[in-house]
Amino acid sequence: MKLHICPGVCGLETTVTAVANEDQEVTLTVDSACKAVKQMAEALEQPLDGYETCFVKPGEGPVYEVADHLLHGACPIPAAFIKCVEAECGLALPRSVKMEFIE
Repeated sequence: MKLHICPGVCGLETTVTAVANEDQEVTLTVDSACKAVKQMAEALEQPLDGYETCFVKPGEGPVYEVADHLLHGACPIPAAFIKCVEAECGLALPRSVKMEFIE
C-alpha cells in the first residue's frame, strides 16, 4: 500500500509504502522532503504490529512514540502512517482523507 501526503503550507511532501506479512507485521518505507519526518521514520522500530499500531487511542502507539521528532503538532504525517498500515493490513478500506478550509 502506498500513500502520498501533501501536508500543507510547509510543502514538504511525503510518500509512505507499507508492506505486511501474513502475521500483520508491517514494514514502512518513507520518502520525504522533510528532515523531521525522515528522523521520525528512522526512529520507528520495525516491523510494526498492525493491530498495536492501529487500535490505540489518538496520540498513542508506536508511531506517536517517535513523533517527538516533528516540529508541529498539527502535522498529519503520523496519522497518515497509521492510515497506510491500517489499509495494508485490511483493517480499513484505503480511502483518502481531505481537510479543507472553508470561508
